[in-house]
Amino acid sequence: MSFTPQSLRRFSLTINPIILGLIIFLLLVTTLACEKDDICVEGDTPLLILRFYDATDTSLLKTVTDLRIVGIGNGDPVDTFTDRSTTDSVAIPLRVNFENTQFQVIINSADDTDGAEIGNIDTLQFNYINQEVFVSRACGFVGNFDELEGNLTADDDNWIGNIEIVDTLISTQLNAHVKIFH
Repeated sequence: MSFTPQSLRRFSLTINPIILGLIIFLLLVTTLACEKDDICVEGDTPLLILRFYDATDTSLLKTVTDLRIVGIGNGDPVDTFTDRSTTDSVAIPLRVNFENTQFQVIINSADDTDGAEIGNIDTLQFNYINQEVFVSRACGFVGNFDELEGNLTADDDNWIGNIEIVDTLISTQLNAHVKIFH
């Protein structure tokens, strides 16, 4: 069968308007149903930034030797920085489904022969209000933390002298939120 311009014209004139409408409708539906591929690059729940300062000269940063931070209720060292490192600042996660997070902050962390911790352990608790913020379809919601408060549990051998909340809103990781003096 060969097609001539007249046969094509006759064919195009005999297309049922209902079928033509259905074809156009299906093309529109499939085109509009496509969703662009979203990639999340700007959304992440911020970490709490701790900076360590000298207790006598509060303007000087002071490193902490063999620092380990363990989330109470988790039991594992925080994995957002190198465990048992010597540093003057760390970024640690807060729990988004709770209104507080507790940490054991350990200086001179080491294990004895039985594997028990022998470093000096201080306990910090951070209280806050969790706020879910919609970022985008790709990223969904992230948690921000507002009205941050910090408490140091006193014991017989605190290595942390004092803590100071610098920023009560945790929505970025650009600056320190808490100063720890030791």
